[in-house]
Amino acid sequence: MAIQASRGSYARLVPLVSKSRPRLHPQRLLPTHRFSSTEATSVFPARYENTTTLPDGRTLAWAEAGNLDGHPIFFLHGFPGSRLEARGVEEIGKRHGIRFICPDRPGYGRSSFYPEQTIADWPGDMQSLANHLKLDRYGVFGGSGGGPYVLACAREIPSSKLSGVGVVCIAAPWEAGTRELQWYRHPVSAAATRTPGLLTKLLDSTLALLHKYAATEGGKKYLDAIAARAAKTAGKQKEVSAEAAQTPEAVAARRERFLRIFAEPFAGGTRGFVRDAYLLSHPWGFRLEDIRCDRRIQIWHGVRDVNSPIAMVRYMADRLPNCDLHELEGEDHFTIIKHLEMMLSKLVKT
Repeated sequence: MAIQASRGSYARLVPLVSKSRPRLHPQRLLPTHRFSSTEATSVFPARYENTTTLPDGRTLAWAEAGNLDGHPIFFLHGFPGSRLEARGVEEIGKRHGIRFICPDRPGYGRSSFYPEQTIADWPGDMQSLANHLKLDRYGVFGGSGGGPYVLACAREIPSSKLSGVGVVCIAAPWEAGTRELQWYRHPVSAAATRTPGLLTKLLDSTLALLHKYAATEGGKKYLDAIAARAAKTAGKQKEVSAEAAQTPEAVAARRERFLRIFAEPFAGGTRGFVRDAYLLSHPWGFRLEDIRCDRRIQIWHGVRDVNSPIAMVRYMADRLPNCDLHELEGEDHFTIIKHLEMMLSKLVKT
């Protein structure tokens, strides 16, 4: 069901952030701990390991997937996530002539951590990458925690450059009211706000233990089960059946892929995750009413989503001047992904 959003009053005014950034000292860009599997690098093609240097000296990493000669769409990963999510849209891109460009946001994957980064800053990084790739026109699409960054792009990037804008299972603004959010989201936000250094150390230690467990026989079996379940949830039952009949070597390669996808967001430690936890649970730095993109923003959301309750998304859609909200009955934050091809093919046609 598509609902045309109407304009309304925002809960409160949010001060806009400055677009100017100082050139960063190299020591501020160094990672703390690394969790990605170096042995697994070969399971992804070289086009998943691109990097460029931004004007302020930071590194921005990205992957490319699908039809590399097709129409470009920036595909923004979730929370947490990384450029390796590009693997999930490889075949969609080939079938629909889409060139997916999937960047790591600051502090995730191979992109430099930037402690002062805000959601409203992200369009500057995106435009730098678009200029580097010599792109004149492109779409922007993101899911979950990547959704607010998509809206920031819709607000800041000229509409003449945007061929389409879309989000799925977006992390809605907390100004909408957090009564229906999962209970643990509040203490995580509080820790990211008041003691980010302590939370980072705790998460770094936890991930180090998980990485060791993944190398055990029990850990390997657990990863195999999760990988199969994830493929089934995404509607890839045929892929699950085919891989079940593969050789132990092929199963091990799939496990390494899955492990790297899980670990890559934290390749430079968990500081990017902690910063995102803060940003996504605080005012975004711009008013929803000020997003005056000429392209209608397409929003797909599952009615049964408990990670980002539909009531919060309706609040957001009511305040966006130019959007369509598509509510998918029976779908939650994860099962909605099986409709991803429909969403992206529609985005190309808009």
